[in-house]
Amino acid sequence: MATSQKISCGLNRNLAAALCYAGIWVTGLIFFLLEKNDKFVRFHALQSLIFFGGLTIITMVPFLGWIPIWWILGFIVWLICIVKAYQGEEFLLPFVGSFAKKKLGEIK
Repeated sequence: MATSQKISCGLNRNLAAALCYAGIWVTGLIFFLLEKNDKFVRFHALQSLIFFGGLTIITMVPFLGWIPIWWILGFIVWLICIVKAYQGEEFLLPFVGSFAKKKLGEIK
């Protein structure tokens, strides 16, 4: 994918996709609501929203959320997703990626 492509808000599409992960699920939600045309950015926004939104909910559950593995896992996935999105890859997280791809196809 060309790195010079711009999305509707004027950002480089790879940068926008990486920013979908920068603020965990919050920036995923923002880009999902703002970007209506670019499926690459919308995919990364939805994947970020589902994965990190779910992780946030898990970490709020007493005892379960206190396990440090969730924070470590979240940080590692966060870094991988930012790098892959910035490189222009449509990196699918296990389970979440295919679910996001399917839902994105259903959302017009």
